[in-house]
This record gives sequence, structure tokens and C-alpha cells, in this order.
Amino acid sequence: MTGPEHYREAEVLLADANPPDEESRWDMALLAAAQVHATLALAAATALAGVTLTLPQDSSLAAGWNSAIGVTQ
Repeated sequence: MTGPEHYREAEVLLADANPPDEESRWDMALLAAAQVHATLALAAATALAGVTLTLPQDSSLAAGWNSAIGVTQ
């Protein structure tokens, strides 16, 4: 799974969890899984921080991150 895929998965899991006042074990599991994916996305972004600044906008890596964070070109 790529960094952008982890980012999107964290967003999906967070959206699927119920609001805090309705927490259940399932919701807590969703939130924990979302945290893991968010951490992995952060690790991937951090590892590529110096590289992504020099990527052409049409590269698949730049396109993946732009898509994950909602940047349209």
C-alpha cells in the first residue's frame, strides 16, 4: 500500500466510525485502524519530503499524493 493509499484508507475509516458519543468497540477498532493508516501515510510523506518537492507534476507519485489530498490540476 502506498502513502496516498494509506491516507485515503484513514479517511474512509474515520468516516465510517460513529461520533464519539456513540462509541462502541467496533468504532474504537475503526479509529485505531485509521490511526495506523494515518501514521503510515505520514511516514511515507516524511520519507519523501525532499523528493516530492522536485517531482514533475505529472509523475505518478505526485499524482497519487495530489489525488489523496484533493488537489486538482
